[in-house]
Amino acid sequence: MDASTKTGFTAIARLESLVQTRVLVLAATSLDIDLLPAAYESLRSIGPVERLCVVVNCRGGSVNVARRIALLFREFATHVTFVVPHFCESAGTVMALSADEIVAGPLAVFSPTDPHLNAENAGSGPSALSSQDIRLFWQMSHDWFGMEKHDARQRALPQLCDSIFPTTLTSLYRCTREVQDISNELLALALPDRSPEQRSAITDTLLFGFHSHTYALTGDDLARLGLPMARQADVESLSWEIACEIRTRVGGGSRTSMESDWCDALFMTSTGGLQRRRSVDSPNGCWEPVGVA
Repeated sequence: MDASTKTGFTAIARLESLVQTRVLVLAATSLDIDLLPAAYESLRSIGPVERLCVVVNCRGGSVNVARRIALLFREFATHVTFVVPHFCESAGTVMALSADEIVAGPLAVFSPTDPHLNAENAGSGPSALSSQDIRLFWQMSHDWFGMEKHDARQRALPQLCDSIFPTTLTSLYRCTREVQDISNELLALALPDRSPEQRSAITDTLLFGFHSHTYALTGDDLARLGLPMARQADVESLSWEIACEIRTRVGGGSRTSMESDWCDALFMTSTGGLQRRRSVDSPNGCWEPVGVA
């Protein structure tokens, strides 16, 4: 076991001693469906517990996978705390909506949840489309070019369909509805005492309330939305140590050269772990154990 791995296990054990419950580290450059078996095996190694602390480092991915992982946590724990020392963006933010408590450090980065689609049929336009770019097209026509609101709304759809394949617009609509439904479902787990209207207000603000998908939301921003945020200096300090170890081993930036293998996903507990290693010859990657000894 290399020194970095040993340091990671030690930090997890120290965090478990501090919070008096089991800790699982989830680090992934992107949430994808192939993470589910590794997540399940990691949770099985812990076993059912009353409380589970999940240290998350995630840059986004599939919202459906975020939902499945969140529900899987609930299969193994009654109370789930997310600890976010750094990144928990996009689909990661959706996943965090399921948490009973979110401990967000001073550098925690969440994001809006508006979906994007690759737009192969978008002509000479951008290669990816945001649902908000489409929804606000008529508003832009009104604000910037002085069109009457009624005219701007009436003319928006024909103009969009001239440059974007119509079913691409439908796909964006369906994706947006999907994020709404999943977000409300997960919020019902974390905030059962809130009304459906209150939970929907949180969902809609994350979907529609910010001007870019990359807007770096803080823990305080999420607290103002009504999410169950907390500050715990000792937990934040230890989880930052874990985040620093994650940066040395997860993501393309950890490679020594473009030809080197790299790890793009990692699950770790205090007793073992699994990491997915990719290479130029094996782009789909393969899972391998990470042992304590």
